[in-house]
Amino acid sequence: MSNGTPLRERDKARKIIDITLIVFYIFNFIFISYMFDIEQVVVLDHSTYGTAAFTYPAWPPKFIVDLNHWVGVNFDPALLERPTWWRATIWIDIVLFGPFYAVAAYAFIRGKNWIRIPSIIWSSIMLTNVTIILFVEFTDYVNSQWYIVILANLLWILMPILTITRMILYPQTFAGERLKREK
Repeated sequence: MSNGTPLRERDKARKIIDITLIVFYIFNFIFISYMFDIEQVVVLDHSTYGTAAFTYPAWPPKFIVDLNHWVGVNFDPALLERPTWWRATIWIDIVLFGPFYAVAAYAFIRGKNWIRIPSIIWSSIMLTNVTIILFVEFTDYVNSQWYIVILANLLWILMPILTITRMILYPQTFAGERLKREK
C-alpha cells in the first residue's frame, strides 16, 4: 500500500479536517470507548448506586461512573436502564470502534491510504447506531430535555458525515488531489 502525504505537508483544508478527525478519534479511544462506554457494561446493577452498598469497579475511574449516573438521571434514562439493544451498541463501540479509533488516528497522522474503506465502514455503522439510539430515545424514553440528548449525540452524527465527506472529496485519501466537479 502506498503512503500518502504526511499531516504537516497536506493542503490547508485537508489538514484542518484531518486534525479535527484525529482529535475526535483520540478522544473517543481514551474517554468514550474505554471509560464512558465500558462503565455501561461493567456496572450492570444500579439499584444500590448512591448508597453505602454500591461498590465502584476497578475501572473506569469513579468520576466516570458518577458522570454516567448523573447524565442518566438528569437527561438520558436509557443510559441507566441499559436495555439489551443499548448494550449491543456499547459492545460494538468497545470491540470494534475502540480499536478503529486508535488505528484511524495513526493512519490519519501518518497518511496511510488504506484507512479510506475502514473509515467509510465505521462512518456507516456509527450513523446507523446513532440513528437507532435517537429513534428509541425519542419514542420509548421521551423526556422534556430532548435537546440535551441530541446535543450529546451530535458529534457522533457530524464526525461520521465529515469522515465520509473527506473520503469522497479525496478519493486517493492522502496521496491525491481533491475531487473536481465538472462544470
